Amino acid sequence: MPELPEVETTRRGIRPALRGRAVTGLVLREPRLRWPVDRRLERELPGQRVVDVRRRAKYLLIELERGTLIAHLGMSGSLRVLPADAPLLAHDHYDLLLDSGRCLRFNDPRRFGSLHWVTSDPDEHPLLAGLGPEPLDRGLTVDYLAAKARGRRVAIKQFLMDQRIVVGVGNIYASEALFRAGINPKRAAGRVARERLERLVAAVQAVLGEAIRQGGTTLRDYVSPDGTPGYFRQKLYVYERAGEPCRRCGTPIRQFTQGQRSTYFCPACQR
Repeated sequence: MPELPEVETTRRGIRPALRGRAVTGLVLREPRLRWPVDRRLERELPGQRVVDVRRRAKYLLIELERGTLIAHLGMSGSLRVLPADAPLLAHDHYDLLLDSGRCLRFNDPRRFGSLHWVTSDPDEHPLLAGLGPEPLDRGLTVDYLAAKARGRRVAIKQFLMDQRIVVGVGNIYASEALFRAGINPKRAAGRVARERLERLVAAVQAVLGEAIRQGGTTLRDYVSPDGTPGYFRQKLYVYERAGEPCRRCGTPIRQFTQGQRSTYFCPACQR
């Protein structure tokens, strides 16, 4: 599933082509995404100008003059800016047509992506209202994380992936950040000392920042808006490296299932 770096890479890729452009139409080929797409958007959007494109957690917010499109890539989706007459591929579900002669095209083999339209504050939408702070903003501090972790028995990896605690830290980057911070992913969140939480905050921000600079991580489906894969996979220390030697100490990386997700860690480096 595309995580924060992949969504941020997508935002940076599509924003220059969208910002300031007028929407000339919406071609909705398949409205049956994770939630049905409202057919009325085909009449509502034409004539509106794109004010900006921003990100909240793993959602893209395309701000228009009279409302906001909230888009999610789902598990296998991608958004690309193409000529409006570019040949269609399988699973191309909608085009947002622009007055430049180009379009924003959404492709999603599994149809787990979504597209919502709101005319009020998008941050109050049910999908966004209960989310925690952005990990790359000032809201994620050791004081905040320590307060949220106090007394919690949940494993630190699952705690870190809870979108109500902090957004956008998915499976890949949680494993990588915990490795860099030297914390065993099984340790209870409430039993992680403050100085180790401080290292974890720094590790989360470093891992996400590096992944964004590398264009995200491509494991299977993800590509950026220009069609290139994300190269952060080459920088992974533990994720999907079970049985391979730790890049720091040489101990074989271990893998186990945690919260229905695969977790990877080094038993020597992470305590």
